Order: sequence, then structure tokens, then C-alpha cells
Amino acid sequence: MSALRGKAALVTGASSGIGEALALELARRGARVALAARRADRLEQLAGEIRARGGEALALAADVTRDGDLERAVASTVERFGRLDVAVANAGFGVAARLEKLTLDDYRRQLETNVFGVLRTVYAALPELKKTRGTLAVMGSVAGHVAGAGTSAYCMSKFAVRGLASSLRAELARDGVAVVLLSPGFVDSDIRRTDNAGVVHADAPDPMPRWLRMPADVAARAMARAIAARRREAVITGHGKVAVFLQRFSPGLVSWLSTKAMRGRPEPKRVHRCQV
Repeated sequence: MSALRGKAALVTGASSGIGEALALELARRGARVALAARRADRLEQLAGEIRARGGEALALAADVTRDGDLERAVASTVERFGRLDVAVANAGFGVAARLEKLTLDDYRRQLETNVFGVLRTVYAALPELKKTRGTLAVMGSVAGHVAGAGTSAYCMSKFAVRGLASSLRAELARDGVAVVLLSPGFVDSDIRRTDNAGVVHADAPDPMPRWLRMPADVAARAMARAIAARRREAVITGHGKVAVFLQRFSPGLVSWLSTKAMRGRPEPKRVHRCQV
């Protein structure tokens, strides 16, 4: 019997990519899933797919950058399912460009979603998770271990999330709440088709070669196993595990490789400074 069967789970950023795949996998394992994201039409479609497979799903339009949205999402989840056992703080995107091409507003926008969006999810979900001695899953990244040139804003946000997860793990242990840090490498998702304002360009090609990208459903299975087992951290993808290992034991080599890779690399085409 799945450890997640009958549990109620809230997933932010569930309208596409890793969030969508993870919501499907949690439902496949018997969890009742609340889906939160900005694109309500995508959520309704996903909820319909889960219901067609015999699962329970609730679509909740929510923006992690807006105060109050996550509290309403949690309240709706508890109203529908009677409890909250798992909260997955997944919503996020990536700002990419050399530092001198970015402004403070670009960094603020990145942190508002990837860091403060996680905090809003934590604050909203924590009272209910304490009641069920549940699990808080935080979406980090291999970029939270290994900083790459040209992605300083994104790496900043994911290093911050990793530090937050480590602190909360110690703080919440006495409340019986497990904190699971999920650190994927390159996975099929919209993140590399999203510009620096957080706008998704669905028709844009993914610049990462297919052989290096893990299918989202495969990554979701590994993540769901980590959540069910209440593991401390799961680094997802083989190349991600190698990168984290090298950063830990040979940081000079990683720095040299990053510097070498940056030379001759074209400027990212995703630079966009419109406000969201």
C-alpha cells in the first residue's frame, strides 16, 4: 500500500512541467491533490485528467507572489479534503543573463517567486501540516548546489531555498513535520522557455539537448518516492548527482569548467525586463 494513499497534497506551480508531472504521480499513488497555479485553464484540464483516472483533484487559481492566495488555497484544500498532509512548494522560474545585463528589479522578481513564494507556501501550509505531522517538500535545484555563470539570480534563489530547507528541517522536527528538499537537474519543463519576466513561450525550443533532459514523469516518480519516504533530500538526474558530487569534493574543477563554458557562450535570448 502506498504511503501516500488517502493523503491530501497541495502542489504549487502545478500547471506544467515538474509540478504537473508530480501532481499526476501523487494522484497515481492514491493522494488527493489540490493543484495551485496562475493558469486556471491548465489546472482544470489537469484536474479532469486525474479524475478520469479515478483520482480526486481540486483546481485552485493562485499566484505565489500575491499575499493571501496561498492561505485561500490551503483553506480550500482543507475544506474539500478535510486535512493537508503534503505541501509541495514547487512554483518558480529562472532569470538568466550576465549580471551587467540585469537590474535589481530582475533579481527582486526572481526572489519574489522562487524564495518568497516558497515562504508564502510554508506560512500558509504549516499550521495544517503540524496537525497531521505531515511533509513539506521544497523544490530546490542542482543550481542550489552548483552555481553556473550567467544564472546568478536563479542560483541565488535556489541556494537560499536550500538554506531555508535545512533550517526548517531542524526547527520542525519536534513538530513531526518532515522537510524534503527536491533538487532536480535538467528535466523536461517550461522553465527554459520562460523569459525573465516569468512569461512562458510555449512554442520556443528547449535549448538543452534532449539526451541531457530527464522526462518529467520519470523525475516525478523519484520525487514522489522521496516525499513518501520523508527523505532529507533527493538529487534528481544522473548528471545532477555527478555535479553535486564534484562541487562537494572538487569545487575548483567545477569553477574551471563553468568559466570555460561561459567563454564563447552567446547571451541568453530570454532577457526581458517587463514587470509581471
